[in-house]
Amino acid sequence: MFTHRKKPLFPVKVGEVDPKFAQKLLEQFGGRSGEFTAMTEYFVQSFACSHKGIRDMLLDIATEELCHLEMVGLMVEQLLRGAEREAAYEDTLFSMMGQGPQFADSMGNAWTSDWIRSSGDLVADLRHNISAEAGAKMAYDRLIHMTDDPGCKETLTYLMTREISHQRMFTSALQSLDQKMEGTLEPKTDLHTYYNLSRDGGNGDGIGSDERGPWNADGEWLFVDRPEDKLSAKVEGPKP
Repeated sequence: MFTHRKKPLFPVKVGEVDPKFAQKLLEQFGGRSGEFTAMTEYFVQSFACSHKGIRDMLLDIATEELCHLEMVGLMVEQLLRGAEREAAYEDTLFSMMGQGPQFADSMGNAWTSDWIRSSGDLVADLRHNISAEAGAKMAYDRLIHMTDDPGCKETLTYLMTREISHQRMFTSALQSLDQKMEGTLEPKTDLHTYYNLSRDGGNGDGIGSDERGPWNADGEWLFVDRPEDKLSAKVEGPKP
């Protein structure tokens, strides 16, 4: 059951009309990393989640994302209010779409359910959600730097902060699990092998230089410097 309280989760008070910024905000209304995507994604994921606590968390966060969608919609409404005759209004998507937010991104591309990730594998979904929240945080950070309106900045900062909170919640939930994705077959070969496939071309520009780190360190990883030699040997077979 859902009910609507006639008051946003956080106050939305835009100071100046700005249709061009309203168009940019559509990214968080009907865009790939927007609030509608997040809300539907977490809601759908909850049905395939057998862990009662994490299912409850997914539903709580999905509902909060719906509250965020309302806040972004109110911001768009306020940024467009009284802009019918302004040149800026005619230069934006709203000249054709009308004055309210639409389920489209900032370039006018319609929202699609293809953006929803629900694999039925809780570990895989939580990892995806962590990445998705990072993308949303980045989008809000960029939007904050695109406006000088104090009210917009305050609301966007709140929204960005909540995306970071959600990211931490998903991370904690993931850490509480046995972090193995679905499947019973274990790989037999090359599980701890690093192929050096971006060697320095010798022109001194540093592109493709053979950097070493925890991702290919000796002792943990077998560093294969010339994998093409190894692969060609397999294809050709042993010499007589």
